Amino acid sequence: MPIPIHSMKRFLVLSTVAALAFGALAWVLVQKTRGPALAGYQVAARPLVQTVVATGRVAAVSRAQVGSAVTGVVLARRVREGDLVRPGDVLAVLRADELAAAVREAQAALAQLQQSTRPQAQASLRAAQVRLEQASREAKRRRDLFAQRMITRETMEQAVQAETLARSAVEQAQLTARSLVAGNPGEAAARARVASAEAQLAKTTIRAEVAGTVLTRNAEPGDLVQPGRVLFEIARSGDTEILVPLDEKNLEVLAIGQAAMWVADAYPLRPFPARVGFIAPSIDPQRGTVDVRLTVAPVPGFLRQGMTVSVNVETGRRGSAIVVPNDALAATDGSQAALWLVEDGRATRRQVRLGLRGLTQTEVTAGLRVGDWILADAEAALAQGGRVRVVATGLGADPATRKELPVKLD
Repeated sequence: MPIPIHSMKRFLVLSTVAALAFGALAWVLVQKTRGPALAGYQVAARPLVQTVVATGRVAAVSRAQVGSAVTGVVLARRVREGDLVRPGDVLAVLRADELAAAVREAQAALAQLQQSTRPQAQASLRAAQVRLEQASREAKRRRDLFAQRMITRETMEQAVQAETLARSAVEQAQLTARSLVAGNPGEAAARARVASAEAQLAKTTIRAEVAGTVLTRNAEPGDLVQPGRVLFEIARSGDTEILVPLDEKNLEVLAIGQAAMWVADAYPLRPFPARVGFIAPSIDPQRGTVDVRLTVAPVPGFLRQGMTVSVNVETGRRGSAIVVPNDALAATDGSQAALWLVEDGRATRRQVRLGLRGLTQTEVTAGLRVGDWILADAEAALAQGGRVRVVATGLGADPATRKELPVKLD
């Protein structure tokens, strides 16, 4: 008896559905047996550079703060921010009426000593010497007359007494004249008073003591300034530095002389080299940072004090090293870390020893070999020895280039 056509069609449909269901079930069983597909890397040897990245600012090697040594009112300001100055250049001038008067008074006292008091003393000495000579002649004459009994003893003694007084006057005049010779203590004191008054007057002209660039000004005409107030800040000419506060955890890998590259935020396409020139001996307890100064040479012309810069300090380099991505490492403890190693389709937790650490990759010095396969996710929820399929991902490769590796089944 022939089979109806509609029954045959139903049989074919049921057979096809059954075949598809069986195929799907078989595929699920195979996939379950092979384990989940996870991204992974093949370990390779490649160059590695360890760097410390931070943000810093441009700073002069040293700065000079200039103020006034006397109290006064600013008459004129001669410089502004950005001006280049040399030692002795005038920065500002203060009113100096009283101090100028004190200088003139001291100079007048010195002039009086030199031009009046000293000549008068010398004239008095000459007059006293003349009187002594006259008194001496008179005393001699009267002694002769007394010897001839032509005058009384009293008259003779009066002449002798006059001679004695004249001699005393000469001695006194000599002492006065000697006290007024050039370089005598009185003149030295007068000169010192002049010098002191002139020094005070000179303080009203505020000058630069160093060569450099004016960074700030805090003085304007009419301002009353006092000692202790900073009027100008000057960045000394010379080498420029980059001041970088680094996290203290990086202190172990920092060393004087390490190479660095920096780039100013205002000029991102113009990087320049630098070197670590100073590491502070103490830690900032508030921020937990250590100040590092980078020496810049040569100094680019566009550099400005206080500029924000980004810095990469090279703290280590390997020409060839076994490296793995940082996301493949877990439970990092000092120089130890854990990762998932895949061998023959099974995942094994492996402890490795670490070396240099880069921004995205870390050197493994023990626990891995070139060619080993590891999982990209170190925190993947897998059982020790569990099956896994590795989807190969090159270091830095586009995810679209990933491909599943063949897995050998037991």
